[in-house]
Amino acid sequence: MLKMESTSKQPPQKVNDQLKAFFGEGGLGLELVDESSGCLTFEGGGGHVSAVLCTDNDLTRVSLETREWEYHVRRFFKGLH
Repeated sequence: MLKMESTSKQPPQKVNDQLKAFFGEGGLGLELVDESSGCLTFEGGGGHVSAVLCTDNDLTRVSLETREWEYHVRRFFKGLH
């Protein structure tokens, strides 16, 4: 299991859309099993990726927790601006 956190200058909705594009359909193909205000959970391949987004001053704080998708979570954070 891996937990990582980072910040982005992009608004939460844009980061939310990036998470869906990267981990969901059209990306890695994980199933979006839960979506609520600022929270997303994807499942597939025997693991999961859970995301929590919140606003911190003018930044979006992104917290990801994963099992079995550690490499891909690191890749997502490398592309996050």
